[in-house]
Amino acid sequence: MFAINHAATALIIKKEFGGVPIIWLLISVQFMEILWIVLNYLGIERTTTEKEVRYVGDVHLSYMPFSHSIVTMVGVALLAWLIIGKGLNQPDIGLALGIGVISHLVLDLITHSRDIAIAPGIKGPKFGLGLYAKYPMVAFILEIGYGMVCWWIYKGGWALLVTIVVFNLANISMFSSAVTGIEKHMANRPLLITTVILAQILLTLILVRVFS
Repeated sequence: MFAINHAATALIIKKEFGGVPIIWLLISVQFMEILWIVLNYLGIERTTTEKEVRYVGDVHLSYMPFSHSIVTMVGVALLAWLIIGKGLNQPDIGLALGIGVISHLVLDLITHSRDIAIAPGIKGPKFGLGLYAKYPMVAFILEIGYGMVCWWIYKGGWALLVTIVVFNLANISMFSSAVTGIEKHMANRPLLITTVILAQILLTLILVRVFS
């Protein structure tokens, strides 16, 4: 999912774990994406595109076994629970952060193409329902609907709802080739893609934190 809806997931977790600071939850739901950004900048993981990027399906997360493999994400979640929950004797925080990391995996499995590996070093099979590539407008409706449901469960204010809706609408050109946006500049420019995602993560983290 896009950054705003990963951030919205932190609201659901916050509803259940009220004593855990929202900023920690926002970082946990995006931790693997932040790792992906770092690894892309370092050239360890790779993103490729079609010759022309018309929508999100033309962007391919070609190699990301360290940040987005099933074993890696489950392992990081378990480490968060063990280190913080058991080692530091903060069970609620450890469990909440572990759930935050796992939520990223679940949401990406629903929307991504088959680009999520089992573990680093294992070439196949890869997993993902492929909504972005096959049914982009279904994915868009799912994303904006999911973000609003997160807000409703959390019982947030109107400013928070507006933030979720506006950021989802801002991404609509990525879901429809009939709408032109920044994606037209992304062909063969993987670091631009990485930078745009980083900017979205930072902005949504700040705004959701402020309005929650």
